[in-house]
Amino acid sequence: MTRPWHLGFGLVMTALAGYVDALGFIRLGGLYTSFMSGNTTQFAVHLGHGEPGGALLPALLIAAFLLGGICGGGFSALLPPRWGTPAILAFETVVVAAAFSAAVTTPTDHVASLLLALAMGAQNAVLAHVQGFRAGTTFVTGALFGFGQKLALALAGRGPRFAWMGDGFVWLSLLVGSLTGTIAYAELSLYALAIPAGLAGCLAVMATVLTMLHEPGAAQRWPRTPDA
Repeated sequence: MTRPWHLGFGLVMTALAGYVDALGFIRLGGLYTSFMSGNTTQFAVHLGHGEPGGALLPALLIAAFLLGGICGGGFSALLPPRWGTPAILAFETVVVAAAFSAAVTTPTDHVASLLLALAMGAQNAVLAHVQGFRAGTTFVTGALFGFGQKLALALAGRGPRFAWMGDGFVWLSLLVGSLTGTIAYAELSLYALAIPAGLAGCLAVMATVLTMLHEPGAAQRWPRTPDA
């Protein structure tokens, strides 16, 4: 995929992460399915208060996220570079769809939440830095810092005038996704999980098609039909 496509995919995936995280936060009462800094803090607080039972779910979410990162990194390492993004998105689609199925068929939210954390961990391996900033991840603390730093340099005349916009859009994507997830949950309850599952599937199909079109030799295999 070209850089503009990577950027577009990254912003959509950042919004997807915000959407999923908002649902997890609401449903789990303050825990997250993609923001592991918050879960780590919750884990430590429960341990500090001598509440090992309360520390269990944050620990499991962290472990699931870590496993997802290992899976995503494995796909990136073992597959040809151009096929890493389609494969990880396909994996994410299957896992989010499984989370949706678990959410609407089982009485507990824990299975669905762990599956979502697994999917979000894998998502972070999809894209590398694009034009100096990182999109497609499940956290935006670095993007927010980069936004402020680059804006300061631009205002001081010591950096590119609009370099801050990329990081700003990454942060805004997470915000819009989280807001959309909150509204969707209010209207659809757990059926709102069907939306990120479908969106991840669409991204996987698009990434596959774009990869095939830009694969070396694609022009020879798929010649254009001459005009009449």
